[in-house]
Amino acid sequence: MKSIFIEDLRPKVDLLNEPFLLQDVAERTTKDGRPFILFTLQDKTGTLSGVFWDVPAAVLEWARPGQPVLVSGRINLYKDALQVNATDLNPSFNEELTDFLPFSTRPIDEMIGELQQVIDSLAEPWQGLAKHLLLNESFLNEFANAPAARNMHHAVLGGLLEHTLSMAAIAGYLADHYPHVNRDLLLTGVLLHDMGKPLEYDVDNSFAFTEDGRLVGHIVRAIVMIETAAAELGTMPADDVRQLVHLVASHHGNLEWGSPVVPKT
Repeated sequence: MKSIFIEDLRPKVDLLNEPFLLQDVAERTTKDGRPFILFTLQDKTGTLSGVFWDVPAAVLEWARPGQPVLVSGRINLYKDALQVNATDLNPSFNEELTDFLPFSTRPIDEMIGELQQVIDSLAEPWQGLAKHLLLNESFLNEFANAPAARNMHHAVLGGLLEHTLSMAAIAGYLADHYPHVNRDLLLTGVLLHDMGKPLEYDVDNSFAFTEDGRLVGHIVRAIVMIETAAAELGTMPADDVRQLVHLVASHHGNLEWGSPVVPKT
């Protein structure tokens, strides 16, 4: 059980078998050939860098990202940031992941209710498509608890839903301000633009990329999901589906930022 969280650490604090999640680890060698590792620890309050000099070979065999670890060592100040100088690392198999993963400050149930309200404000067939994709029981829990990113923004459990609702609020305001904008298309695009994210990140492994995220990506995955759902429902004209897919495909803006096409509408 954790006795201290990263946000409460200070220089000269000693840790003894304190549990954290190993976010990443890199093997290094000193100039005279001695092995050491640089690593990052994580809990629900933040991250902490660390170093383990003369690391035992046994540690190198098991130390992998996503592994809960018991850390012993001292907290030092290094380059104006806290760092743990580890004296021992051991794998742990009995920890609650809720201690290690950051959560949105907004209650999930509250955000799900807000999502339902936004979807209910859409006209058909947009409403039916959004409900089919987002509110089905098998997907909603994953969508509502996923992070929006690994570190750029909303990198917390529930962050994807929080980000989606924030974008929907902005899009709704702009659509109301500019009457010529197709509100239903815009809001549906916003609601679905990142729906591939739950398949991209492994929430049980420090939000590491899944194989699907590494090889396919959330934009492509979302497009496939939208086109499949539209075909199953058969209620949306082909041009509307195409316009919706374009919003999702182009939402990163630039090709070098991951969009397969740039915005053209």
